[in-house]
Amino acid sequence: MVIDDIKAREIFDSRGEKTLEIELISDSKKFRAQIPSGKSTGEKEAVVLPYDAVVEVLEGGLKDKLLKNDLNSIRELDSVLLGFDDSPNKKRIGGNLSLGISVAFARALASVSGKEVWEVVRGEFFSDVLEDITPSIFSNMINGGEHAKTNLDIQEYIVIGNNRDPIPVTVSRIVSFYKELGKYLINETKSERLPIGDEGGYAIDFSDNFEPIKLLGELIAKLNLEKYLSLGIDSAATQFMKSDNYIFEGRETTTDELADIYLKYFQEEKLFKSIEDPFGEKDLRGFKELKKRMENDKIVVGDDITTTHTSLIEQYADEGLISGVIIKPNQVGTITETCNALRMAKDKKLYRIISHRSGEVEDTFIIHLAKASGAEGVKIGSPTRERIYKFNELIRIY
Repeated sequence: MVIDDIKAREIFDSRGEKTLEIELISDSKKFRAQIPSGKSTGEKEAVVLPYDAVVEVLEGGLKDKLLKNDLNSIRELDSVLLGFDDSPNKKRIGGNLSLGISVAFARALASVSGKEVWEVVRGEFFSDVLEDITPSIFSNMINGGEHAKTNLDIQEYIVIGNNRDPIPVTVSRIVSFYKELGKYLINETKSERLPIGDEGGYAIDFSDNFEPIKLLGELIAKLNLEKYLSLGIDSAATQFMKSDNYIFEGRETTTDELADIYLKYFQEEKLFKSIEDPFGEKDLRGFKELKKRMENDKIVVGDDITTTHTSLIEQYADEGLISGVIIKPNQVGTITETCNALRMAKDKKLYRIISHRSGEVEDTFIIHLAKASGAEGVKIGSPTRERIYKFNELIRIY
């Protein structure tokens, strides 16, 4: 397939921040990819280039490497991108530009072959996935931390829809639960309208960081949904780590004290199953000790410490730090690297969660990536605003 032109334009994400849309033109057809942005980021993530720098890179040699060449696979396209910039963090090309080109090209390949994007990605990278696997849906209900102006240190309180029922049924439950939660919080706070966080979760103050977990568990029980919904959190603890300790609920807290707090949460709420980034990205001892002390049916998920890098996923799985991993394509910047990370995670028997970002766009590529790879989970925020596109795409392709 020959690329005739590549264009970039600025768009706005769900937080009103500027981000990137790439348009790839081939045989007079246009294929677009929108790239989300993250607020809570790991230090090893790919560089995000501003728009002016993106244009400079495109016109300063990258286009010449890509145009008029006969490229017939995602790997071929990505190898050109990686040849142009082989730095570990895409400091020359930018992870946002490289991923935009990679995803737009995948859409062009799908169009040419008359297939869905997930079929193209599965055929090239996951040919061993012989049947569709329904993922659990991780949906944010309450926002705190860096994603909301509240007193909560923990960034996300999540409802997890199980993978035993058809996707439309699970999505319907999550949507209904989100609405019921809103009604309950409006009644409790005597508010006409609830503030919303970056990822669509309700953003209000609570007495402490455990209260939202308790509240969600009680509401699940009240609605007789214990068989269908469980709970998780994304602590994003790097954001409240200060030096070697943490500032949690207004006081300095050590790694061991924070681990004890988490374990108490698990003991007090039986529906609580998953914890993401419980410690700062450099606090490896915290991850290891918590995982060692957790029950086997609970998941310790790495994000800021792994940043979708194959080598880091391998290392921290081997060292016993994590039992699950977040996969975000724009953390590394190409489909090929993302799929390599997914394969490594599968080899290490980790629970794989394909994830959105805090600054989201309408693009639905991550849903196709989840289906292509047979990922165990997909994390897409609250069923509202721009994230509805991802919920709808789940229903369409599964």
